[in-house]
Amino acid sequence: MFRDITLGQYFPGNSIVHRLDPRFKIIMTVIFIVTLFIGQSAVSLELGGVFCVMAIVLSRIPWKLILKSLKPIVLILVITSLLNLFFIKDGLPVFEWRFIKITETGINTSVFMVVRIALLIAGTSLLTYTTSPIMLTDAIESLLSPLKAVRFPVHDLAMMMTIALRFVPTLIEETDKIMSAQKARGVDLDGGKIMDRIRSVVPIIIPLFVSAVRRAGELATAMECRCYRGGVGRTKMRSLKFGPADIIALLISIYFLAAVIFVNAKL
Repeated sequence: MFRDITLGQYFPGNSIVHRLDPRFKIIMTVIFIVTLFIGQSAVSLELGGVFCVMAIVLSRIPWKLILKSLKPIVLILVITSLLNLFFIKDGLPVFEWRFIKITETGINTSVFMVVRIALLIAGTSLLTYTTSPIMLTDAIESLLSPLKAVRFPVHDLAMMMTIALRFVPTLIEETDKIMSAQKARGVDLDGGKIMDRIRSVVPIIIPLFVSAVRRAGELATAMECRCYRGGVGRTKMRSLKFGPADIIALLISIYFLAAVIFVNAKL
């Protein structure tokens, strides 16, 4: 299961989405999230789906990889679907047996929420799939640069966020190795009762915590050896520049947001 988590991974490419300015990609990701959450009808959700599919096609990211990123949240999708299906009692009943009652509203809400979460994960994953950690750091720092006027540590915050995101795949790989090592020593991680499974997590959490602290210390030492002293006086090898393609992509995302707002106003 841990091998299916692709959060924080970057997949090099030369697609249109890869070449977009990372600042615009962050803004468009925020607009996409807002588009999904303000949508209150199937039409608005379809508009969000069209935007997501269009971005995936233009990014040339394999669909197999997109589906792989959704695999770890299947359990969340199932639980969300069942909760909405069985606990929403409004609307016309479709199935009723004893205390179980399924209504049209429950079915519609269940499908709506599952599709919304799936689109949210698939769409936002493109940000890290098509943007390198270095470019992502520069983009976050650039977008938050107005906060420097109030002496907010913009560079430090951007660096911490990017390092945390970058080390997600490393920690996932380390977790998988620790689980394999514990299973080789006879630890039963899959069987037993609920309390037994909770106790079996301890032999995984402790080595993982020790490994994470060790890696953090090694990273800090490496940064000090390279004379890293924060963002004061630092120059960048690549300067961020936007072009016509970035403006067009941003206008398209705004168009979809405006279309969803228009659909909501007509309801």
